[in-house]
Amino acid sequence: MNSPAFPQDRTGRPRVLVANDDGIFSPGIKALALAVADVADVVVVAPDVEQSAVGHGITIRRPLRFKHTASAGFGDIPAYRVDGTPADCVVLGYHLLGTPDLVISGINIGPNVGEDLTHSGTVAAAIEGLALGVPSIAFSQLGRPDGEYSFAAGAAYAAKLVREVLTRGLPPRVLLNVNFPAGEARGVRVTRVGQHRWEDSIITRQDPEGREYHWVAGKSRAGDLEDLDTDDGAVEAGFISVTPVRLDLTARDLLAEVAAFTPAL
Repeated sequence: MNSPAFPQDRTGRPRVLVANDDGIFSPGIKALALAVADVADVVVVAPDVEQSAVGHGITIRRPLRFKHTASAGFGDIPAYRVDGTPADCVVLGYHLLGTPDLVISGINIGPNVGEDLTHSGTVAAAIEGLALGVPSIAFSQLGRPDGEYSFAAGAAYAAKLVREVLTRGLPPRVLLNVNFPAGEARGVRVTRVGQHRWEDSIITRQDPEGREYHWVAGKSRAGDLEDLDTDDGAVEAGFISVTPVRLDLTARDLLAEVAAFTPAL
């Protein structure tokens, strides 16, 4: 490992840790890191291979490799690859490189809206930042119909939002989940989590030796695309969606009701 600490330990600028789930060679994380480097000092810690849909997994049953990677194309930005999950990347970056002022994740290839948040590695990296007490933002982008992506506009907006969050902060245990549309944005909408979900299906086949194997597939099921106050509706309509997500899983409105029927010992 080369540099053991953020360069801003010397410059006094804010410190931003950048992670993702598409891997350190993804064009989305490169665009994000280079844009944010204009407003803060940046280090990149990302998986060495794609880790999409791994959720908030943490590796505890084997050692992890943490290696400086000059070939990823980040220029003067220190970049490290990890043979683990997005959450692993944030944990190692936090403890090995110094405490950041902000954790950002992305820009993900594909949106993370609705129920996608529960399995997204992109969002999980931001959640891990919150678990470590650091304000966090996740960035994702919808692809064009031809499957191509252009991250320049989203990265430029991300840098503006990062500057605001570094100045203003975020409430404890609240992250921002940001989704960019495929083309030129019509504007920005602050949204709630929508009802988009994946409907799973199982494809069963046989390998060349006659043994069964199973492939988990699925279809995207949109929930409320006509509602521009939801993340999926806004981004599909061409807006940048900014969703504050609170990590409080308690159904507080049901505490009294559940207490009423919970048996005593």
